[in-house]
Amino acid sequence: MEEPGVEKVSVAAVQPRAVLIAISIVGIALSLFQLYSAGIQPLGLFYQRPIHLGFILVLCFLMFPVTRERRRGVVGWAIDGPLILCGVLVGYWVPANIDAIANAIFPRPQDIAVGIVTAIVVLEASRRAIGGTITAIGAVFIVYAFAGNRGELPFLSDLMPGILNHRGYSLERLASQLTLGAEGIYGIPLGVAATFIFIFVLFGAFLEVTGAGKFFIDLAYATTGRQRGGPAKAAVIASAGMGSISGSAIANVVTTGAFTIPLMKRLGYRPAQAGGIEAAASTGGQIMPPLMGAGAFLISEFTRTPYIEIVMISIFPAFLYFGTVYLLVHIAAVKRGLEGLPASELPRTREVLADGWHFLLPLGVLVWLLVAGYSPMRVGFYAILAVVASAVLRAIFAFVRRGPTWAGGVALLKVGVAKTLEALELGARNAVAVSAACAVAGVIVGVVGLTGLGLKFSAMMLAFSGGNLLLALLLVVIASLILGMGLPVTAAYIVLIILVGPALTETFGIPLLVAHLVVFWWSQDSNVTPPVALAGFAGAAIAGSPPMETSVQAWKFAKGLYLVPLFMVFNEPIIVGGPLPLVLWNGLIAVLALVAFAAALEGFLFAPMPWWQRILAMLAVIGVFWPSLAVEAVGAVVIAMLLGANALAERRSPPQEAAKTPGHA
Repeated sequence: MEEPGVEKVSVAAVQPRAVLIAISIVGIALSLFQLYSAGIQPLGLFYQRPIHLGFILVLCFLMFPVTRERRRGVVGWAIDGPLILCGVLVGYWVPANIDAIANAIFPRPQDIAVGIVTAIVVLEASRRAIGGTITAIGAVFIVYAFAGNRGELPFLSDLMPGILNHRGYSLERLASQLTLGAEGIYGIPLGVAATFIFIFVLFGAFLEVTGAGKFFIDLAYATTGRQRGGPAKAAVIASAGMGSISGSAIANVVTTGAFTIPLMKRLGYRPAQAGGIEAAASTGGQIMPPLMGAGAFLISEFTRTPYIEIVMISIFPAFLYFGTVYLLVHIAAVKRGLEGLPASELPRTREVLADGWHFLLPLGVLVWLLVAGYSPMRVGFYAILAVVASAVLRAIFAFVRRGPTWAGGVALLKVGVAKTLEALELGARNAVAVSAACAVAGVIVGVVGLTGLGLKFSAMMLAFSGGNLLLALLLVVIASLILGMGLPVTAAYIVLIILVGPALTETFGIPLLVAHLVVFWWSQDSNVTPPVALAGFAGAAIAGSPPMETSVQAWKFAKGLYLVPLFMVFNEPIIVGGPLPLVLWNGLIAVLALVAFAAALEGFLFAPMPWWQRILAMLAVIGVFWPSLAVEAVGAVVIAMLLGANALAERRSPPQEAAKTPGHA
């Protein structure tokens, strides 16, 4: 589910057979443990989280050798063997000693020692699964906790600005903060990863193994393939569908892009443009309910808002984002005179639904249970059972139609067991990166809570912005881009909301839920923003185009990623609700503004737009953002008039000229 870990999972595939078998056993055991705690016997947090972390650490050190070679050798095993045993120790220690830890007046030396080991192996696991950046950030926060007059590194206090100074803490105090309570590594981030996130990652793995990805791609082609720019529009819709089950930008690019990018190139899109469209559409998978790249679960925990409310609130912003990408794709197709694919080359909607209707049943079960008020963990558990049940029923129907035989029944059973084990292992593997990121995020959360850094950062943010909300939001965008260069989205969101959340809510008065959604949305920008556009690079690899040019195209098509959060801030009724007329008004002007922005950006909607209309449209978009109903109304009227004038211009011009405009898309 986490970008930086997606490519590294393939490392496990080139290891010796014995190691691969061990990975499978540990992965399957982890998934079964998670299913047990989700649907049969819920566990307390000091059982669930340490055991989950222990499994993840063992799996991580098996999957990613210390050496980058196929075989570890003596030196490799001399390092990885003890680390694997440390992972087992981490999973065992707290659950086995919970009573002694809880009753101790002062932390016991052995608990401190295990706490230090836990912090070290968590940092090393994150380095292997995600990359060195997040490990370095975690280490910097640990050093910061020691930097003070009473800390382990008092000499560093003279090097820090006065506002960042604090008393400093000992090794024992920090170790107990990070590993003997719920304020550090075993805090909310890992708690969410060990419960909601894992069970839905496993749900996505079951859907993937049973063929849901192909179903969503075929359905997208069947519904949009004949339209102008059909493959590009199919990429948008398929990425929305895949995003609802995977929640990973890079996973979306490599899954849907393998089909959509070659077809876009064949239709007439430039390679960089095809890769950029896919990257922009796939980034929407991170903000697409119900999974939202694990964000919905974290936001729910941090804000104490029911998960179903987060999902319902996020539907309209996700619609705005995908609608903007879809519109930009349509405009690009019209400008270039691109047509759709012939009907003979496309799957038929009826046939696609007949073959894959059972994939809609688990999603329906999921939505129904959420609305009924079940906990997300229990919902995920039953949704997985629904996937298995629907796949089994479909296989049985096919078996009966072919004519049942004993040999055929045995073969069907073997395939079913193999697919189930494959899904259990895949879900565990996919969860390694996000759980490692959440564990390191727990280190950061623990240090921030111990030192009061969050309030200090808020004071710095207020000083830099001069109390101006727009400047403060610009600082958040810059910070999210910088963090996103080295952190997966989930970790970037956690770090950012810990540091800037208090300033946004307490200083600038942004509602808590809006602040979290804004930070989460902007945490995605590293997927499509040069110079480090992870999804853009993945699209470039498939399209065979220059990575930087592809990233620029992705950045252009993903502009909604920056604008929609601004609507959340300046048009709060979209998120927090209010009188129905006000909510409808804000929704209407949001749609108008994004259409106008897309038209002004491309210089085309129904017909070419003169430069003065493009400038006027941009000014009207700014007016729609203005925190004044009168200014909003004027902006909306101007946009409506410009769009109407553009539609009239298209009717008056000959059909062959409507698609001609200087420049290229």
